[in-house]
Amino acid sequence: MAHTARRMFELLEPICLVTFFARECGEELAALGHRTYWDGYFASRAAQLGRVPAEVVHAAFYNFADGEAARHIPSAWETIPPEASVAARERGSAASLRRILGDELAGSPGLVRAADLTTKAATSAPMEGRVMYAGMRTLPVPGDPVARLWHSATMLREHRGDGHIAALVGARIGGTEAHVLSALAMGIHPAKTFGRIHHLPKKRLAAVMNGLRERGLIDAEGHFTDAGRETQQGIEALTDELAAAPYDALSPAELDELVAVLDPISAKLVAAGSR
Repeated sequence: MAHTARRMFELLEPICLVTFFARECGEELAALGHRTYWDGYFASRAAQLGRVPAEVVHAAFYNFADGEAARHIPSAWETIPPEASVAARERGSAASLRRILGDELAGSPGLVRAADLTTKAATSAPMEGRVMYAGMRTLPVPGDPVARLWHSATMLREHRGDGHIAALVGARIGGTEAHVLSALAMGIHPAKTFGRIHHLPKKRLAAVMNGLRERGLIDAEGHFTDAGRETQQGIEALTDELAAAPYDALSPAELDELVAVLDPISAKLVAAGSR
């Protein structure tokens, strides 16, 4: 089932990425009064956890640098209820999907079937140890097929993310270190230029890189060692294994059907860059 989990990640990720790349979600969150992109991001994604302190959000999100969550939580909720941010995120994400997919694909029987099967998988997995996924499971599943497809794809993304964090913790790889390994796996060198970490203080980045060198995961030039590549690939393989449980709810025929109906949806989003 690890292969299935990887394939489903490839098909569903472009659906989820409209939340972060397309304009509609940002516009909805800004209309509520969120001053910056990151105010809206933290407020809407963390809202499912309730009004928790920044330390809890930092732990649940895992890969943000120290202090980044605290710049937005809880201040982003002081005048805007978390529930309003969640609703705005859903509205904007669904609107972007409709725009990118067009009326014909967004209103097709295939999309309705994709939403139904994705929801069946997304609402079936155990929640133990899956903090962000469990939070998503507390939210109502939308009735509209486009919104339901986005919501369920995002549930599965958070489920996978929780498992990925477990794999990182088991490998003793911190959040910033994970970004370095991901950058190198994508062929980005030097890794410190990666968009998720390039803004961090130079001393902080130097300490992370030195720590990875001391562990033998990168070499003096900042490239993977054999051990580093093996560690990164092992984390990804375990992430796939841990992401497989939701798809046990689908029969082989349903899985084949889900791949078939998602393929044109995902392909159109990939072509548009989910924007």
